[in-house]
Amino acid sequence: MAASFFFYDLETSGLNPRSARIMQFAGQRTDMDLNPIGEPVNALIRLSPDVLPEPDAIMITGITPQQTLTDGYTEAEFLKLFYDEVVQPDTIFIGFNTVRFDDEFMRFLHYRNFYDPYEWHWMDGCSRWDLLDVVRMTRALRPEGIEWPFASDGKPTNRLELLTKLNGLDHYKAHDALSDVHATIAVAKLIKDKQPDLFKYLLDCRAKKKVGELVDAGQPFVYTSGRYPSNSLHTSVVIKLAETKQKHTLVYDLRYDPTPFMKMSVDELIKAWQYSPDPYAVRLPVKTLKHNHCPAVAPLGVIKDQATQERLGLRLETIAKHREMLKAGHQAFTEKLFQAIEQMDTEREQTALIDNPLTVDARLYEGFFGDADKQAMRRVRSANGDELNVTQFDFKDERLQSLLPLYKARNYPKSLTDVERAAWEAHCKQQLLAGEQSSKLAKYFKRLSELAADDKLSGEQQYLLEELQLYGQSIMPADAAD
Repeated sequence: MAASFFFYDLETSGLNPRSARIMQFAGQRTDMDLNPIGEPVNALIRLSPDVLPEPDAIMITGITPQQTLTDGYTEAEFLKLFYDEVVQPDTIFIGFNTVRFDDEFMRFLHYRNFYDPYEWHWMDGCSRWDLLDVVRMTRALRPEGIEWPFASDGKPTNRLELLTKLNGLDHYKAHDALSDVHATIAVAKLIKDKQPDLFKYLLDCRAKKKVGELVDAGQPFVYTSGRYPSNSLHTSVVIKLAETKQKHTLVYDLRYDPTPFMKMSVDELIKAWQYSPDPYAVRLPVKTLKHNHCPAVAPLGVIKDQATQERLGLRLETIAKHREMLKAGHQAFTEKLFQAIEQMDTEREQTALIDNPLTVDARLYEGFFGDADKQAMRRVRSANGDELNVTQFDFKDERLQSLLPLYKARNYPKSLTDVERAAWEAHCKQQLLAGEQSSKLAKYFKRLSELAADDKLSGEQQYLLEELQLYGQSIMPADAAD
């Protein structure tokens, strides 16, 4: 088959892919010239009763849990549709911030439902791309021909709904997945039309191998990332420091003099590396670049012209000067950075397990599944609820054994035995009422009350809050008020 794009977008019950769920999936296939192929896909996915939606998320999307229960697919049903209608050889999965957000939700969806979490976007010539960093780099390097929005505080912004409005592109309902898909395609067409060379370059550079050829060459290169500030258009010039044990790359931002950072102790580096809301806090200009996240990178030559350097607030002389400074203490600096990483990772893991012990649903990144387990996973997917009752699955990975009763309860609730139903209800109760100071359910109703106190709510917003109140009451365990 010829290569094609599949633009997709999700609306979710919250921001954390480990605990929140997909409520709407929408997508449209196009050819490589961005012309639509076939009809769009637009599906709701049922929310299971062990998951509370975040009220703020529902107020944005307008999708109620009741809608998903009435009109939605189970997760297992949706994934069958996904593989029947969406996953085709040589598909480039693309969206607006999909690599960091939507792809993560899709991986956890696959994991919970006995699919390999990764194969869908790399097997049979498939790959992925992300338009958000393409937009950012276009604005930074080749902005001509496109109108660029600014936020109310005067800072540059690349929000999809503002880009479409300013450039006269159709975007009939922001935060509806299908509308956002159409808007993303329109923005892709705009960039491809106005800056075709940059569009093609970044498309060709989405693969890990191509990224590595530039990043590992030992020369400074241009890097666009949301981690860099908007006042520099999220773009700087960096150079590789070292490779991490996860095969990612540590890069140094040559915008900054490395001297004070190379003098820091490990503890000082940790403090400078961690996020601080204080705008005057010292921030370590070191970042982890992940080759498999389709980073927007380009050779240094793209900023040789004076206009681009002024737009980015960078000078080639400054970059060269800071690079020479960095060479002097490179090895000692890198060693301290690795010590800082190890210490931060240990503290993060310990804190996460104390504050929020991982349920099996959240344990995706504890390892890959072997061939024997993949065969067993295929047998699970092909079985209906009754067959799941009488089939033995010899899983090697204990996560799969723990996932199985949850998978069955969420997708085939009518097939549960009395014992299984009691276990499922106990699981739901634990999920809804867990919490040291206040249960998830209590926090949910508290947030609904806070939102309802706004005397400027529209009729639609009031309706959403009422529906969320009713939903919370409908899934409340019978003895929750005791």
